[in-house]
Amino acid sequence: MKNDVRRLRTARGWTQVQFAEALGVSRQTVNALEAGRYDPSLPLAFRIAAQFELPIEAIFSPTDADAPPSGGRRGAPARAPRDTMDS
Repeated sequence: MKNDVRRLRTARGWTQVQFAEALGVSRQTVNALEAGRYDPSLPLAFRIAAQFELPIEAIFSPTDADAPPSGGRRGAPARAPRDTMDS
């Protein structure tokens, strides 16, 4: 999952320690989030969004690696093209 936590935090002039204290997590957790080594739980994602006063989807975005296992259909279109559905 990609995120803009570092950019948003630094734009506000917050240190990792300040941000961690506001979220109730460790500075190491904030560092791991910013480095992309840790995806937050849903409750933590909501707390992060509240701190930035932004919707979650403005901060976090999925990558191809976040797609669920699909039995080998990863990357396949969600729906067949219309012209092949009627044949």
